[in-house]
Amino acid sequence: MTGRIVLFGATGYTGGRTAEAMRARGLTPVLAGRDPQRLAALAERLGCETARADVTDMASVAALVGPEDVLVTTVGPFARLGGAALAAVVSAGATYLDSAGEPAFIREVFELQGPAAERSGARLLTAFGNDYVPGVLAGALALRDAGERAARVDVGYFVLGRGRLFSRGTLESSVGVASSPAYSVRDGVLQTEPGARRLRTYAVDGVPRPAFSVGASEHFALPRLHPGLRIVDVHLGWFGRASHAVHAASRLPAPPAAVAKGLGALVRRLPRDPDPAALAAARSVTIAEVFDAGGTLLARTRVRFGEPYGVTADLLAWGAQRASEQGVEGVGALDPVGAFGLDTLAELEFFSVERS
Repeated sequence: MTGRIVLFGATGYTGGRTAEAMRARGLTPVLAGRDPQRLAALAERLGCETARADVTDMASVAALVGPEDVLVTTVGPFARLGGAALAAVVSAGATYLDSAGEPAFIREVFELQGPAAERSGARLLTAFGNDYVPGVLAGALALRDAGERAARVDVGYFVLGRGRLFSRGTLESSVGVASSPAYSVRDGVLQTEPGARRLRTYAVDGVPRPAFSVGASEHFALPRLHPGLRIVDVHLGWFGRASHAVHAASRLPAPPAAVAKGLGALVRRLPRDPDPAALAAARSVTIAEVFDAGGTLLARTRVRFGEPYGVTADLLAWGAQRASEQGVEGVGALDPVGAFGLDTLAELEFFSVERS
């Protein structure tokens, strides 16, 4: 492949960091947006071109992206703003990567847009960041170690640090995730369920840390690797003891939308960006545990990396470069292991893998 890399969202926090990570790899992405003037200063500093396009207008995106191109977008919430770009890529037969973490959008990519992408030759890699590449990697490695007896896999995400570690956009998305319908794999079948329905505690460096259940890309990726899986659960443990409150709120008789509205109003008062000093000191760990049908632990894998925004930017930049220069394996809605290979992902310089 020799097409262009087009990036939407570079004026945002995650998108700006992704643009910088791309330039650090020697890439020159086209920075796209409705107002090129807002992109001008960043584009001049990085030595990139700009293009006028509206990420929420399918025709606008389609005019910019061809079959050999790679489109990367960090513009969320994806359930509200991501559909047009996704449809344009499917129509063009291009390659697509995003930073989505929203269960409903991830499910749309795999169940609705995936079959259309197979017909057009498009290659779709959703949730290609901290949400949820480390868990797919950890789960795939643990399943490899566990062997044929594997029946259940649990994945937990944790960020270790203090202070304001998350952007306003991340917190807004998290409120939506916790209060919206999610899904899990039960009896080998993907099933819809309320967000944060289950609470699980993981031992993280010897400390018990709670995490609530979320819908994720692991529910689609891991059964592809091990069709005998009966249960797949993914848990978000970013918020420490507040995970108990989120889990409890999800079980209240009051409509979750009412709780989400109140939390959303509080979140919108927060600063847009994380605190740089707090974020620089933060570290992340994603844990996958595989069990047999009787509940015996067969294998555990930990994937360690730095703070979540840095790894998202690095993954999107690496994935875009790899797709642009070497292509990806397969068409349709892809998972990271199927697209790039398990050993390739495990050897990425920004991951540290521990297996037991």
